[in-house]
Amino acid sequence: MTNEQLRCDFVGGSVGHRLKFGGGRGQALPKAAGFTKGRTPTIIDATAGLGRDAFLLASLGAQVTLIERSVEMHKILKAGLEKASLEGSPYSEIVERMKLVLGDAKELLADLSAEVVLVDPMHPDRGNSALVKKEMRQIRTLVGPDPDAEELMLIALRRATKRVVLKWPVKAAPLPGLPSASHQIIGKSTRYDVFMIHE
Repeated sequence: MTNEQLRCDFVGGSVGHRLKFGGGRGQALPKAAGFTKGRTPTIIDATAGLGRDAFLLASLGAQVTLIERSVEMHKILKAGLEKASLEGSPYSEIVERMKLVLGDAKELLADLSAEVVLVDPMHPDRGNSALVKKEMRQIRTLVGPDPDAEELMLIALRRATKRVVLKWPVKAAPLPGLPSASHQIIGKSTRYDVFMIHE
């Protein structure tokens, strides 16, 4: 599998469908990030990947900073954003709310601040590759594991002003070394562990 096979498409496929029919702020991720009818938080996506979660959050009005440390993944994501911006409304307006940064979030977060920090590290290998989608295998091959996920979370907990959201497999054990989540929002295969920041 080569990275030429990996594409970032915000207009067609599942992302385009989610934009049109996804359910808006009632979806699990916006709820976990603290979206309400009258409130739209500022967000840092510390592990941008293909940018789908960030695109969803930006489509709901949020200003989102996307951080990606893999040079190759950053190139793929940048190309996807540029293509979407050429599609006109509503895609161009959504992309305008997305700022893509290349670098390690553990270092960059020191100079950034947002109400919400989203962390979606590479998930634990489930052991049966047949259960893992081809695209996820490609991403894993491209960016490798995230052995520093715990360290990133601890930094995020210091930099977010309202909450940190950890996207994690629904049946996986909690990421070690962290305080207990304030609450969880659980989907079919994914859960969001929400850590509220108490000032």
